[in-house]
Amino acid sequence: MGFVKGLKCRECGREYKVDPIYVCEFCFGPLEVEYDYEGIKNVLTREKIMSRPQNLWRYKELMPLDNEPTVGLNSGFTPLVKADKLAEHMGLKELYIKDDTVTHPTLSFKDRVVAVALSKAKEFGFDTVACASTGNLAHSVSAHGAASGLNRFIFIPASLEHSKIIASLAYEPHLIAVDGNYDDVNRLCSEVANKYNWAFVNINIRPFYAEGSKTQGYEIIEQLGWKTPDAVVVPCASGSLLTKIWKSFQEFEKIGIIDEPNTKVYSAQATGCSPIVAAIKEGVDVIKPVKPNTVAKSLAIGNPADGYYATKVTRDTGGYGADVSDSEIIDAIKLMAKTEGIFAETAGGVTLASAMKLIESGHIKRDDVTVLCVTGNGLKTKEAIMGHTGEPHHINPNLKSFEEVLVNIKHKE
Repeated sequence: MGFVKGLKCRECGREYKVDPIYVCEFCFGPLEVEYDYEGIKNVLTREKIMSRPQNLWRYKELMPLDNEPTVGLNSGFTPLVKADKLAEHMGLKELYIKDDTVTHPTLSFKDRVVAVALSKAKEFGFDTVACASTGNLAHSVSAHGAASGLNRFIFIPASLEHSKIIASLAYEPHLIAVDGNYDDVNRLCSEVANKYNWAFVNINIRPFYAEGSKTQGYEIIEQLGWKTPDAVVVPCASGSLLTKIWKSFQEFEKIGIIDEPNTKVYSAQATGCSPIVAAIKEGVDVIKPVKPNTVAKSLAIGNPADGYYATKVTRDTGGYGADVSDSEIIDAIKLMAKTEGIFAETAGGVTLASAMKLIESGHIKRDDVTVLCVTGNGLKTKEAIMGHTGEPHHINPNLKSFEEVLVNIKHKE
């Protein structure tokens, strides 16, 4: 048996039993999983965690399952890269990249949340899973659902990058391309979820699904030697990842794994879709919905479900927010690739470019131990940098032709 006590409304505190529900029937606030932390504290130690396989389930007591996990057994425990060359470029003393571009089966952090969501959906007895997605979640639900023998309905904006559409179709789900942006897709999915008995991972399974993001925070702590960083920069779409990373820090303190965290949490968004950062900068609690217009389509959620909570975490921890233009995103993708050999998708470009602004503005101190959360692989969004890279050197198949090019290369150096 697991350590879940039930669900609890984040607004009014009303308690519910564990069911596939996601909003409070009294105040319509979002529901969140409640745990028996005293019970977990008695059984989970650093030594037990380190003795387990290097995947996200090494923290299974803090996940919302009643039984052993059945999905995503090869997901998680991605590298924490000490980015010395990038740190030097940015004028930072100590910089790390939490690199979720590798290790995961579908090369994004969404494999974390889907592993938990589908494991829970199977516990509930669902035979069909579904989601609304800007791309990465579509890949992950398609892949893990296929491996689990589940029927899959995937809803995406029709304007999504073609490479992301193909990547989902490879797993042969029922892919539904909707004429509209993500918020339109999500509204439609809410209607579908109310009519059909399916496990929508980011609707009726959302309280359980969101818990998977905590594993990124647990790993950062473990990989830093059982301590939290001074600063962590998180890309925001719905805002859920940011809130769950902070929750993971708090949970490890509650069960005695670490001392009190003093991390400042920073929000990163694209200027073309920055409702969370706008609220942070304006010092308001109300998230004003926007119509997305950015190359960072994986972050293009104009009405973020966890936006209020993301702004609250950012403020409460002493953090701040930054938004960046499409050109800054592209430049940051290229900078990370040429300094650290990490090819990130557009969300990673948002994280790095935002961090650079936060450093220049003095919000992140240059001697802070800083972690950048990079959530997906650049192979997913190659279109974003097309026309913004150099060209190959074309030669004839002989040594003379090569050496003519080599002279030009050396001359430019």
